Amino acid sequence: METVPHAVDPDRAAQHGSVVMRLLDELFPLVEGFYVDLHKNPELSHAEQRTASGVAEWLTRTGYEVHKGVGGTGVVGILRNGPGPTVMLRADMDALPLQEKTGLPYASTSRALDPDGVEVPVMHACGHDAHTACLVGAADLLSETRDEWAGTVMIVAQPAEETLDGAQAMLADGLYDRFGRPDVILGQHLGPQPAGLISHRAGIILGASRAYRVRVYGEGGHASQPHTTVDPVVIAANIVTRLQGVVSREISPSEMAVLTVGKLQAGTKANIIPDEAYLEINTRALNDSVADQLEASIERIVRAEAAASGATREPDVEMFVSCGVTRNDATCSAEVAAAHHAYFGDDYVIHLPDPSPGTEDFNYFGLPGEAQPIPYVFWFVGATPHDVWEAAPGDTPYEKMGNVPSNHSPFFAPAREPTLRAGLAAITVAALSYLGSDSGRSGAPAAPEGASFPGPAPTGDPVVPDDDPFARGGADPFADPLSDPFGRPPGQSATAGRPAHTGLPEPNDAYDSAFLASSWPDPPQDPAKSTYDADMDAVMGAQDEELRDEWRSGKVEESTLSADMASILDDDGVTQAPPQGPPAGPSYGGPPPRGSAHNAPPPPGPDDDLPDAEYRL
Repeated sequence: METVPHAVDPDRAAQHGSVVMRLLDELFPLVEGFYVDLHKNPELSHAEQRTASGVAEWLTRTGYEVHKGVGGTGVVGILRNGPGPTVMLRADMDALPLQEKTGLPYASTSRALDPDGVEVPVMHACGHDAHTACLVGAADLLSETRDEWAGTVMIVAQPAEETLDGAQAMLADGLYDRFGRPDVILGQHLGPQPAGLISHRAGIILGASRAYRVRVYGEGGHASQPHTTVDPVVIAANIVTRLQGVVSREISPSEMAVLTVGKLQAGTKANIIPDEAYLEINTRALNDSVADQLEASIERIVRAEAAASGATREPDVEMFVSCGVTRNDATCSAEVAAAHHAYFGDDYVIHLPDPSPGTEDFNYFGLPGEAQPIPYVFWFVGATPHDVWEAAPGDTPYEKMGNVPSNHSPFFAPAREPTLRAGLAAITVAALSYLGSDSGRSGAPAAPEGASFPGPAPTGDPVVPDDDPFARGGADPFADPLSDPFGRPPGQSATAGRPAHTGLPEPNDAYDSAFLASSWPDPPQDPAKSTYDADMDAVMGAQDEELRDEWRSGKVEESTLSADMASILDDDGVTQAPPQGPPAGPSYGGPPPRGSAHNAPPPPGPDDDLPDAEYRL
């Protein structure tokens, strides 16, 4: 589609990123402090007033044209820097009604009223605090390095992702009519992979979701006289049991489907049979056909169970949430992944063979129902502390991911520094994949000679169809980690017949990544480094390199960062009690793994001064 901007050569994008990231150490303490503040002060969907104010203040201070109250509490920042594409960077701001049990010194103790007026605990259990902190950090880095790029940056801090209606609210409020239509949209999300790992997938990366309210009616009475009643509790229990057979007995084994009863309420007292029962049901699927089939099954079973129990009133079934799949543009996904490969190195970027059943409303920003949708790329940033990953049961990365505290868990505690550094770099480099200039605006130095990262260098320009492979029933280009995603004949060179820019390295599945090995690899002996490491060498100099070597060898116990987070992490002077619960491994912390510079240790603070036993869950 003609509106898609031409991507910069991935090595050039990584070089721009290298120059931009030289400000990272100066900015990082502010980003980290903002993250800690957001984590301590989470806000529910549609109530992100404090968070939005912080975002707006940051964007205003760094030179953006700022607009608040878009779609409720949404914030939009615009930075124009000459002719070029408009690149939209999006993050979500809301938290969940969940009691935090991480034991972190900056754990949330917030409580708020939910939409029903009930007071609930609130926690950032899905990483939106990190998404927002990385967003404003990237906005700041881009503002301070305008000589490195050309075009327009559009920053979107979105409310109400957890209720899957925040993106639509911003669009309905004239997001593109008021601030311009972007050429490409970029977003990221924390995941259960090891902290600092970047995970891509072309095509469908997240599933569709629908949610239903069900109310079944009975005839109440005394618990000692059940024969004079129609018990809605029994009806509801039978519905729950019957629904468990839908996926296993009605959906083809070749399809992904999930059906969950997440809420069941009935009655007020043990000796009273109530008049009604209430359920909320959630479904996940990777296509509309399966989603429709699940909906039909729910409707049929609910009505049949009510009739079978003799209910004299028909049950109510209402769909109150519906969100489609997140389908990454194949070409843009290849371009951003190539830039990440060039910047981070192959061991820190993987390609997911399967989509996740999780759901995001990010896809709405791409206007999927229009004749000319906007291409977008969405990826994951690993957040699991490395010692937690090592301790988790499982022989494969996928087994381990199922045994670590993940999104929506009260124990979800991202490894603060490596996660934020990777997320900040990932979204900035992705933006520079389109904003950066192939010719350079500021006479930037040429890319260093030799390999810029371990492993095979990026290949030529991918020949990927403009339309998504899933839309036409084709194969996922990354589904088979041993196959060529671009369909080259066996033996044909990766660069044969192709231009020499915007190439995607051979995809590596999670099993191929040294980053996911059972133990963390030693620093490579080969002098070839990723652009990230080369840049850190230039910035930190010999003295800092010596300190980093001490970190890798475990000789020092304090961070070399200039930020002292003690006042932020423990400003109340109260250390959180260790949580109660059984996730494997510690919730965070521990000695830093051996590896590249972006896995540096967390800054000092009360959490780093506690003995290891205090960390354990």
